[in-house]
Amino acid sequence: MLRVAVVGGSGYIGGELVRLLLDHPRVRVVAATSTRRSGRRLDGAHPNLRGRTDLRFTEVDRLSDVDVLFVAARHGTLMERMAGWGQLAKQVIDLSADFRLRDPQQWHDHYGTEHTAPWMLPEFVYGLPELHREELRDADRVAVPGCTATAAILALHPVRHLVAGPVTIDARTGSSGSGASAGPENLHAERSRAMRVFAPVRHRHQAEVLQETGIPARMTVTGVEAVRGVQVVCRVPVRHTGDVPLERTIRDAFTTAYRDEPFVRVVAMSRGTYRLPEPKILLGSNYCDVGFAAGTDPATGAPEVVCVAALDNLVKGGAGNAVQGMNLRHGWPERTGLEFPGLHPV
Repeated sequence: MLRVAVVGGSGYIGGELVRLLLDHPRVRVVAATSTRRSGRRLDGAHPNLRGRTDLRFTEVDRLSDVDVLFVAARHGTLMERMAGWGQLAKQVIDLSADFRLRDPQQWHDHYGTEHTAPWMLPEFVYGLPELHREELRDADRVAVPGCTATAAILALHPVRHLVAGPVTIDARTGSSGSGASAGPENLHAERSRAMRVFAPVRHRHQAEVLQETGIPARMTVTGVEAVRGVQVVCRVPVRHTGDVPLERTIRDAFTTAYRDEPFVRVVAMSRGTYRLPEPKILLGSNYCDVGFAAGTDPATGAPEVVCVAALDNLVKGGAGNAVQGMNLRHGWPERTGLEFPGLHPV
């Protein structure tokens, strides 16, 4: 039984980690940290955990050695504390952005500050199992992708070799993506009924898409009136020649890419209420649904594909992906502790 701890356990991602880990048959949660809530019960911050744990939050500096340390702290925290925290556990899984980008210049360009530990970047494996499964089997340092980046990368990965021009990503996200300590702009009075465009140019997750797919896509993210969920719609001009219909070519690309993936499902149907990926039915699950629609650009007549992906930003977009990476490292089935399928209706 592995002993695990969660740094930043009072936030939304931290709470999801604790929820998933409490049901994991191979681990025991021994600590969750919070400076503001130190000494208080976890179920005060996460009322869904009432009756599931008697743990109380602790100060991070009182952590003792564990087998796996999950870090759900603010961006910039782990790069400053890794020298010390890295001594607490053989495996460190980071859910912030600190070690996602391999190029420190990309970090500077997208986060506006210098990376203070660039020499550590090569130690971290990008924690997307669908692209880095074999590396994750041996990884003691894992950087979990951003939620919107995960959806966009999985949407684009099957067609990356067919791209014939500029790619645009239109993403939508629920309010939980702003975190449990979001500012006044995320008060209910300000967020309710709003459709707020975040970072209309140079969105941070855009850099992860380029790094992982090689596609210099342009991304815009809009906050919508939902609590959980991410959906991306990617418009992709493609090269297509030969006698095989475009729709068949794209469907074959998606099914080949994800045929053996435990948490990616291809959803692209011609009719039905849920004929393309929809985050509503994925809430609480570790699935990412991907789909597509093939056609032509009405202005040029050139072939194009609209790629769609949806996930729960707190699970496959964060805590669930982290647990999946832990499972790989320790040789367990990837689905361990992650079997919940989502709800319908909800």
